[in-house]
Amino acid sequence: MSHQHQQPIDPYQHLDLVLNPNGTLTRLRHIPRTLPSSDPTLPVLTKDIIINQQNNTSLRLFLPQVALSSNPKHQKLPLIIFFHGSGFIVTSAASTMFHDFCSAMSAAVPAVVASVDYRLAPEHRLPAAYDDAVEALEFVRNNPDEWLTKHADIGNCYIMGNSAGATIAYFTGLRVTDTVRDLEPLKIQGLILRQVFFGGVQRSESEVRLENNESFPLCVADLAWELALPVGADRDHEYANPRAEKWVGKLGRVRDLGWRVLVSGNGGDILIDREKELVEMLKEKGVEVVSDFDEEGHHGVEYGDESKAKQFIQVVKHFVSSTHV
Repeated sequence: MSHQHQQPIDPYQHLDLVLNPNGTLTRLRHIPRTLPSSDPTLPVLTKDIIINQQNNTSLRLFLPQVALSSNPKHQKLPLIIFFHGSGFIVTSAASTMFHDFCSAMSAAVPAVVASVDYRLAPEHRLPAAYDDAVEALEFVRNNPDEWLTKHADIGNCYIMGNSAGATIAYFTGLRVTDTVRDLEPLKIQGLILRQVFFGGVQRSESEVRLENNESFPLCVADLAWELALPVGADRDHEYANPRAEKWVGKLGRVRDLGWRVLVSGNGGDILIDREKELVEMLKEKGVEVVSDFDEEGHHGVEYGDESKAKQFIQVVKHFVSSTHV
């Protein structure tokens, strides 16, 4: 087996991170950022709104120009609340890759997109990001901003994320199943989970097979969990493993609420087997699932390949338009 001779990957080096003695990270990689813009020549307008000053959390709102057309019959657009990925430990809603993706999705679906800037680990370990996500839902429900009040149909809301952001979307959805009444008039119609990042102590077949995968090696996934989970917790912890009793017990509620779940993944990603397992688990509990698995492609492929991004955005568009509110 040739892979035994490969140099072991150093996950800190892979991500350009330095772990400081006080448990914080120095993030050395320059990740391009995009400022919000209300330039009327752009197909999508953007602005940032503070959620929680103390926690430094915010929303980046994306409003497609089509929403501003003067047609009096113009209907409100679906609302997609989006959580960016990157293993809970790097990047933000302002990172250009996520900004551009949300912008393209907002224009194509079309939808109002609210991309959440949550606290990062290890400075803020889980459940910080999950708490921020629930707070973001409550914030959107009560928000007087006219992009939300005039243009977003908050009764037609989807919780979405990619990678660790999809993990946040999933656990947040499950967490609020018992309190959905308190979120009204915001109504969740479905979850959109792109390359959802779950953990478990027991390795999946795809984790073993793709251990040294360049875009997302297993050691990097392990490091992300080690930095994000409470100190000393393993990957079977309820913040990482969807099979934890606490979550499985809530799937009946997801079914009863009539939420649909889109699970999307790629064959060249270490996470693919856990995603397929999730689809089976949801189906067993009677949840309506749409699966979108592409044998080609690696983790995060849509951020470097415009055709893959467009393809996935079309899947999202179809999922949203075929969900009967």
